[in-house]
Amino acid sequence: MIVTRFAPSPNGPLHLGHAYSAIVAHDLAKKAGGRFLLRIEDIDGARSRPELADDFRRDLEWLGLEWEDVPAQSTRLDAYEAAARRLMEKGLLYRCTCTRAEIQALEPRMGPEGLIYPGTCKGRHVDLSRPSALRLDMEAAMVRVGEISWEDETAGRFTADPRELGDVVLVRKDAPASYHLAATLDDAADGVTLVTRGADLFFASHIHRLLQALLNLPVPRWHHHPLLMEEDGRKLAKSRQSGERGFGLSDLREAGEDGRALADRLRMGQMPCGITLSRFPHGET
Repeated sequence: MIVTRFAPSPNGPLHLGHAYSAIVAHDLAKKAGGRFLLRIEDIDGARSRPELADDFRRDLEWLGLEWEDVPAQSTRLDAYEAAARRLMEKGLLYRCTCTRAEIQALEPRMGPEGLIYPGTCKGRHVDLSRPSALRLDMEAAMVRVGEISWEDETAGRFTADPRELGDVVLVRKDAPASYHLAATLDDAADGVTLVTRGADLFFASHIHRLLQALLNLPVPRWHHHPLLMEEDGRKLAKSRQSGERGFGLSDLREAGEDGRALADRLRMGQMPCGITLSRFPHGET
């Protein structure tokens, strides 16, 4: 049975990009007689606004989607801690006290997802009086698992090689887990068999496949869908108040727009004025 999920963070209202992502996940599951799950990713510290979770449900209902609720991330902190402990015992995590400014001052090279951490804290004693994150020793992790692969339904099979992303953070200074660790564990716990998400997270799937191998988790398939882009070529984002540009779902809903009709237009690729659909980023297989 196909099991998909939509996993928004309650740090801002949903916009049309979220609607498109939820519709893709919903339709892939329902057309196959599977299950579509809603998971709230609510461990983003002070930015999380619990009241938004009910707004998200109203938005999904307005779009005509049917879903099952699964436990929110805030109920799963013990699982994140246990996984981090296992990786630490394997010698695959190290503490890092570097700030963003300190990393940028070193002028690290750029990777597909931004600056690559240069490994400053690896192999050295760090000042534990300073806030610290836990980073994955990527090279050591890859040596441990050997060659592994993952499959995207649109782009095909890929050899997992997240080394181009550097030693990523798995436990943040200000949160019990990073997106990489929490989402990987959550998908396994929820029985997700098809991970649907935007093409901007394509490279993250290399990391998640590695974590599945390290933690002996089931391996799903992936489906990375195109992104909704604004006229300036940037994706819709909460951080840039895309909702205030007329793309917020709650505003459209409260204005009386027909959510089911909007969902059907998005399915057909009919984007609102000022919105385009990105092309899928292909990589090396």
